[in-house]
Amino acid sequence: MSSRTGSEGGGGLRAGALGTFDSIVMAVAGCGPAYTVAATIPALVLAVGVAAPAVLLYCALPMVGIALAFRHLGRLDVNAGATYTWAARALHPFLGFLGGWALVVATTVFLVSATVPAGAATLALLDPEWAGDTTLATVVGVGWFLLMAGVVALGARISPYTRRVLTGAQLVLLIGFAVAALAKDGNAADPSLSWFGFSHFDATHTFVGGALIAGVSYWGWDVTSNLSEETRNSRRAFGLGGLVGVLVSFAVFVVFTLAATVLLGTDAVRENPEGFLTLLGEAVWPGWGGRLLVLAVMLSMIATLETALLQATRTLFAMGRDRTVPAVFSRIHREWRTPWVATVTVAAVALFLVVVSATVGSGTQFVRDAVSGIGLPIAFYYALAGLSAVVAYRKVLFTSVGNLLFLGLWPLGGALFMMWIFAVSLPELSRASLAIGLGALGLGVVPMSLSWFQGSSYFRPRPLDPEQADAMDAYDGDTGTEAALAAAERRDGVLTDF
Repeated sequence: MSSRTGSEGGGGLRAGALGTFDSIVMAVAGCGPAYTVAATIPALVLAVGVAAPAVLLYCALPMVGIALAFRHLGRLDVNAGATYTWAARALHPFLGFLGGWALVVATTVFLVSATVPAGAATLALLDPEWAGDTTLATVVGVGWFLLMAGVVALGARISPYTRRVLTGAQLVLLIGFAVAALAKDGNAADPSLSWFGFSHFDATHTFVGGALIAGVSYWGWDVTSNLSEETRNSRRAFGLGGLVGVLVSFAVFVVFTLAATVLLGTDAVRENPEGFLTLLGEAVWPGWGGRLLVLAVMLSMIATLETALLQATRTLFAMGRDRTVPAVFSRIHREWRTPWVATVTVAAVALFLVVVSATVGSGTQFVRDAVSGIGLPIAFYYALAGLSAVVAYRKVLFTSVGNLLFLGLWPLGGALFMMWIFAVSLPELSRASLAIGLGALGLGVVPMSLSWFQGSSYFRPRPLDPEQADAMDAYDGDTGTEAALAAAERRDGVLTDF
């Protein structure tokens, strides 16, 4: 809850700093629509051709199941640690810790991978030749990174306004160009409903190959869960932002994939994966279209730098509060009400790796391998969340059809899909990517073991109880007899306000 305090004084996180709309914007920004479009669509088209919309659809469905799991787990325990806390209470503390550790590792690696491209995209707006200067791109990217770190450190009072501008601008640009592309004459291909089916998959264009790429394309919407202690009415509205974020991102991804396939054709996208956005923009609006879409990518990268920092720092804050990592990570700034030690630490580690990747020859390859490997920890902690929801609500799954579907089958399907992604990725990744992805998870065993031996109360959690959560909902909004009646109604149907 938001009333929890940091271990070193300074009070707790700033409660009520974010509203429901801010939560939705945050979820969309966390998915990074423009950045994901630029990075994913070319690889997806190369892997499955015109079946890319089908892969995006069938990967979005299980992701909605994971979003449902987050929504209902958050109603049982509003906690900045999210999966780190829920999996510990529903499954086992060891799994919960490793889930939190997986998130911290994945977000830190993402920060490293996105900083220099953000700088390169900025330079490309001024002069395309400057974008190829690694040193200059690193300097500009680090400048953006430090700016976003400052926004995160100052707290949620400033962040929403920055995020609304960044997210709104990129969505307007992406959707506008996609619609314009679909409306143009002289297309390279005619759209077909068969692109959403399985008829275009064959020996060279397999669903597995596409799913490995698209499976974690929706990652990032769960940042809203890490900010739950700073969100108004978080217990009742929990998870709405994540669900809307997944659906909005899916719509943008599919519409833009269709636009690129129809206007340019799959061959053009395959032959120029790094510049297909510029090609599409120029085809829609010669002279300015390409630069505007590069602007959208730059804004997306900057926004996702912020959301990744928020996820990592809030998770570290929760871990520090539980003494599963050094307690100093739970230290709250007295004025800003943010976990400033966790923010400084994550920023310093990420910047160090950025400098290494930009100055050392092998550093660039290290970052590439790391980016390929982070799909493993992402799939791991998403699977834990899906399983945690099923276990936590197991006593009420069969009380209604809605409960069985939204609390049981759909989250379970999402968890199984993530476990499948994890398993089929293993033979597809390089040894270096496997060493980084699995090694990062294994490294978490060290602090986990230390805190366990020291007797942290985290390893003796209270089980998640849906009936107790119902009572707390009633207490928050009602009094007396009305509270008891409201709690009883909610106990009979968990999804009455879904």
